[in-house]
Order: sequence, then structure tokens, then C-alpha cells
Amino acid sequence: MIVGFAGWKGFRVSLEAWDDRGVPELTARVVRASFPKGTLAVRIRDALGPVFGDSAFALAFPAVGRPAASPGVLALVSVLQYAEGLSDRQAADQVRARMDWKYLLGLELDDPGFDYTILGDFRARLIKHGLEEKVLEVILDHCSRLGLLRAGGRQRTDSTHVLAAVRTLNRMEFVGETLRAALEVLAKTAPQWLAPRIDADWAGRYGARIDSYRFPKGDDVRMRWAEQVGRDGYLILDAVAAPGAPAWLREIPAVQVLGQVWEQQYQRAGEEVHWREGKDLPPSRNRLASPYDIDARYGLKRGLGWSGYKVHFSETCEADLPRIITGVLTTDATVTDTETTGTIHQNMACRQRVPGEHVVDAGYVTAAHIVTARDEHGIDLLGPVGLDTHQGERFPQSAFRIDWQSKAVTCPQGKTSISWSAQRKSSGTELARVHFAAGDCTGCPVRAECTTASVNSKWGRSLTLLPAAQQEVLEARRGEQVTEAWQQRYHIRAGVEATISQVVRHTGIRSTRYTGADKTHLGHLLAATAANIVRIDAWLTGTPLGRTRTSHLTQLDLDLAG
Repeated sequence: MIVGFAGWKGFRVSLEAWDDRGVPELTARVVRASFPKGTLAVRIRDALGPVFGDSAFALAFPAVGRPAASPGVLALVSVLQYAEGLSDRQAADQVRARMDWKYLLGLELDDPGFDYTILGDFRARLIKHGLEEKVLEVILDHCSRLGLLRAGGRQRTDSTHVLAAVRTLNRMEFVGETLRAALEVLAKTAPQWLAPRIDADWAGRYGARIDSYRFPKGDDVRMRWAEQVGRDGYLILDAVAAPGAPAWLREIPAVQVLGQVWEQQYQRAGEEVHWREGKDLPPSRNRLASPYDIDARYGLKRGLGWSGYKVHFSETCEADLPRIITGVLTTDATVTDTETTGTIHQNMACRQRVPGEHVVDAGYVTAAHIVTARDEHGIDLLGPVGLDTHQGERFPQSAFRIDWQSKAVTCPQGKTSISWSAQRKSSGTELARVHFAAGDCTGCPVRAECTTASVNSKWGRSLTLLPAAQQEVLEARRGEQVTEAWQQRYHIRAGVEATISQVVRHTGIRSTRYTGADKTHLGHLLAATAANIVRIDAWLTGTPLGRTRTSHLTQLDLDLAG
């Protein structure tokens, strides 16, 4: 039995003892008669039992206080609402109205359910106590017991963009809306303090949402408008920071965001206020994109720009088992795939779900990643590396013989390098810069195929080498990835795109429901868990995987080619 009540926030809420004794007899009889072929909820209950136990979430609830709904039930309802694309209110209504949901939750047919606001509080408690991953882990434990997950094996990973739950604003809209948001809060919480510091013009500039404002035409007029907003913002910030101002004003989140945005977007010299431009702006990774979601960032990939996040899904890809999502990583939109490889492997190791082979696209692979994955985690990182930039018109690096002990390189014509200097990129990557003598290259019969260095240059051919282990693995992978055998082995990577498509279509993760990275990540975990439940059901019922869609024109071309 779930107890629910409205307006309970602010109370000390304890864990309600809930002993699942199986599906009530009447519920089972009515549901079996109504759905003789079953539904997803019915089949999951029969296969997994109550799915989530309360003990997994006990840390999020005090031992004493006003009783709340069962955390296990709330977790399962949270997953179901992603599986069916429901809001909190709709999900709570389904608990009261759907017989198959009552069957899955083990409830009597007349159970009144709970108030929908409890779902939001439940998510907040999971985040506060660091229990977000529990939702996915419980399902993975069920999969292990059912034999649907095996140790080692193969996994694959890919990412997709996620739009923040805020509007994408240009710079003028952004600064105007940031100031407007701060003024709205101050007008409500400190009206007597704010009133003498503004005049009637402020209501005209900031009384309505900035994205509904028709900006004046002309670059000069718009620049004057932006600088006026800057001066108005500094007036508020200076007043808040003044010695006589109430200290609590400085603790208002909207005011703190205003200060951060003004530091990033403006510079002030005396009474003059100007836009920051070009290199004077902080990098996009450090620059806020919305006053309402301070974790969202503006990212750009292959010409696509968006404000928000990226999500990386890792899944199993065994031929004789269902594809189960085993890991979810959420980052802001500016984080590249290359930066996440180590984190993904570390997460796999912490959860003791390390694959023997990890299949990814080129965005996740560098020589350093291959070596680290192999040496630290025993993972064969399978993915293409970048081609040798000297391939084709010049001799590639693979044509040179490297003696790592003596730090010397011999070219295909038998000449030995005369310079070897250790260097380091700005990213911290170690490398060696190797040079051949200009005299050795000047009269070389294959010079035109080897180097474009000027005949008046101090050096002849030059090479840039990674540390020995990385350079060796790089050359080996470059040789492997052009073979038919390697390409056939790598062919399985494409299947992860179908997983991302399924999760996007069924759970709507392309646009986050929440503001903030923590809430967005929890939403991604719930979406992944929902996808796993759908896949477990499909596996248990023998539902075949959907075929890749092919247009009629493409199919005609394939038929003609055959």
C-alpha cells in the first residue's frame, strides 16, 4: 500500500516500510483476464519480481519522520514514465488508473496511489545522497542473474547531443535575460531596497522576457543597447556589494549568476562599459549559456551548435544476448568524445563491468587511450586512429626505423637523424621531435617523395613521435585498420547508433526535462533503465530486432548493384 499526500514538502520524511508479498490475488486475476497475452508491465513483473527493493534507496530517507511512499515503487514508476514518455502528473495518474501498472507494483486495485510531487522529491533525494546510479545498477544485477550479462565480452559506446531545457539565446538576449532574471527575484524579495535604484525606463527594458523584445536595427544602436544593459547590471552589482546592503542579497543565486555573467561578457574602465570580444572572452567551456541552467554550455560539432549537454551510452553487443545499456555518462556540450574515454573506462572498472573489447568510433581513440585501456584495465579498445599525415606524397612514418634506446631514427635511404628533442604539447602529451640533416636530404634521390622542407632550411625531413608504447601501437593500428579482417571485426560498432535512436525516440532524451547537470544525468540513467526493461521484455518474448530502414531508391540501387 502506498500512502500519498499533497503539500508534504518541508516535512522530515521517513522510509515507509513496504513488504512486497507478491501481486494481490484480485489484481492478478483481473489483469490476467483483461490481458491474456500480457503487457510489458505484466511480463517484467513475472520475470523480475518487484524489480526495485526499498533497501537500495534507504540512505536517502531518515529512520524517523512522516512516512513517504515506498522508494522502490517510486524508482519503478520513474523508469516507467520514461518508458512511456509521461510527465510526473501523468505517471502518478497511471499508478491509480492502470491495472497492469498495479500488477507490476504489487498493489491492490483500489490503491489510491500518491501525489505526483513525490516523484520530484524522490529524484532530489537520489541526487543529494549520490544514489542516482542505483537505478541502473539494480536492473543490471537482475540481468546478471538472468544470464543476460556476462563478464568480459564486448561493449560499444557512442554519444549524442542533448538540448538544455532553456532557450538558446544570442549574446544580447543572454545578458538582457540574465539581468531581467535577477531583477525579478529582487523585485519579489527586496522591493523596498530595489525601488529607489531603478526608474520607469527599467520596466520598459526588462519588464518582459528579452526574447520577446524587438531589438533596434543597426549595429551601433544595438551596441549602445548592450552597453546600457551592462551599465544597469553594474549598478545593481555595485549596490548589492555596498557595505550597507543586506548581506543576504549577495547569496541570491540569480544575483550570483549576474555577477558571473557580467565578468565574462563585459569589461569596465571607470564609467565606460564595453563588450568583451574575441580572445578577451573566456572559452566556451567556462562561459555560461543561460541564466536558468548554469551547467549548460554551448557546443559545436560537425557544424551543429546547441546549448546543453552530451550523453554517452555504453552497451553490450554479444550476438547471442540482448543489447543491455551498462553505462551512462553526461557531460556539458563542450566536452569532446576523446576526453571521456578514460572516464568511461574508469567507471566500467569501478562497477566491475569491464569488457574484454570496447568498440568506439574515431572520436574516442588515441594511441594513449589504446595503451592505457590495455595496461590499466585489460581492455582492447577497438576503433580507428588518425591516418599518417605524411601518407601518400611522402614516405610515411612507418617507413622509418626507430631505435628508442639510442634515440635515433634511420630513414628508408639509410641516413640517421641528427637531432632528438623531448617536448610536450599544451595538453600535456609527451612527444619527441626528430630532425635529419639538411645535407643528407638535399641530394637524396627520393627527396621529393619524402619532404617539402626548403633547400635553405636548417633541417631536412622532420618527424614527430609519441612515446615508444604509443607510437608502436599507433603504427600497428594504422596497419590493421585497412585490412578486411579488421573492418569486419569493427563493423559491429554501427549498432550503437540504433540504441541511441531507440532511446531518443522512446524517452525523448534529445531535450532534457530538467535544469542542471545532476538532474539531467539522472534523467539519462532513468531513460537507459527504461530502454533496458523494454529490451529485456523483447528478449524474453522472442521479439526480433527491427530491421534498418532503407529507402525505396536505395533499395533499388542495391538491387541493381547485385
